[in-house]
Amino acid sequence: MLSLDHVSIVVTDLDRSTRFYEEMFGLERVPRPAFSIPGTWLACGPLQIHLVLNAEGTFRTRPGIDNGDVHFAFRTDDFDGVLARLTGRGFDEHAPADAANHLYVLRNGRAGFPQLYLLDPDRNIIEINGAPRRA
Repeated sequence: MLSLDHVSIVVTDLDRSTRFYEEMFGLERVPRPAFSIPGTWLACGPLQIHLVLNAEGTFRTRPGIDNGDVHFAFRTDDFDGVLARLTGRGFDEHAPADAANHLYVLRNGRAGFPQLYLLDPDRNIIEINGAPRRA
């Protein structure tokens, strides 16, 4: 049987991205081996988010949020609280679609639970959803 262990995210500025994930989502650093590639590991429940420094990277070039593009998702029991936290830190669902602080919010989408999408500082797409906890 397989289970998900971590999600690895390419970043161009490790300090900036580490602060982003700590401040926006309350993730905390966990010990990381001294690999030859700089990075930060962050705890996310029983799983981890691995930030990996790669100045060349493989980044999206299109502006704006495309929820049909590669992304990862956080699940929360407090969707409104997360939305308030993000808007309190400058994200805005009314910002222009190509703005770095744009939130794409689906309160009553086809998924059957609320979802929102935002971009991190390197334009990685992040989904946050209020899906029911899976058994």
